[in-house]
Amino acid sequence: MERTASIERITGETQIKLAFDIDGEGRSNLETGVPFMDHMLDLFTKHGQFNLTVDAKGDIEVDDHHTTEDIGICLGQALREALGDKRGIKRYGNAFVPMDEALAQVVVDLSNRPHLEMRAEFPSQKVGTFDTELVHEFLWKLALEARMNLHVIVHYGQNTHHMIEAVFKALARALDEATTIDPRIKGVPSTKGML
Repeated sequence: MERTASIERITGETQIKLAFDIDGEGRSNLETGVPFMDHMLDLFTKHGQFNLTVDAKGDIEVDDHHTTEDIGICLGQALREALGDKRGIKRYGNAFVPMDEALAQVVVDLSNRPHLEMRAEFPSQKVGTFDTELVHEFLWKLALEARMNLHVIVHYGQNTHHMIEAVFKALARALDEATTIDPRIKGVPSTKGML
């Protein structure tokens, strides 16, 4: 069973083509126009053992907001589509990832109940030219479109780049765990009989 999806989104602000494979090999082909997002999505792909292709063109002459937000939307839609009926998945995932002095934790529930709870205070408002407030924007749109409950906690850190990198790596590992097929699970892991 292939767990893949392709999404195309065209608005007055962005044009995005995205392909996602849950059961990949950690390969990425990323051209977002936002170098920091390329870096974070590459880490996400590698640490989740996903395959991800993103070709994004956006109004980055304004800022990175629309492109970053719409990539989150497309990735969330692709994840939801690739999961299909969610039969046999573990549903929950939890990962702690250290990055030098920073420690991040991400907990996910692929519950069809979208929510983002984020506890992170970044010391800097920018990493290079990237506005760090866009991390929340990306994660919220990802959680909303994937219809998952997503909790992100940066326990501590001093370097903003390290803190955000730890978040993306932990997100990847938590999603890898939650999307894993467990042969012991019959149907979907819910007493309701559906997710």
